[in-house]
Amino acid sequence: METLKLLTLTGLIATAPVLALANVGLGDKLGTSEADIRTALEAQGYQIEEIEFEGGKIEVELTKDGGETELVLSDTDGVVTAIELEEDDD
Repeated sequence: METLKLLTLTGLIATAPVLALANVGLGDKLGTSEADIRTALEAQGYQIEEIEFEGGKIEVELTKDGGETELVLSDTDGVVTAIELEEDDD
């Protein structure tokens, strides 16, 4: 069974071990163009699965070391506003 851990700038729902999995953090500025976002995340070892620009935000699906993560960025300044970590509970 998979569970979803969500981190946001306004609140935190997660456990300490989950926080240790993410190299990118809340408040990090990654850029507002697809090229800037890819460059910043690939430099940290992430593989980008998808980048979507919609509704005033940028959603980035990525993987690293078998873990799946979704980032939400502000489309005005490229700041990470939420991190959703999926982990396998099997």
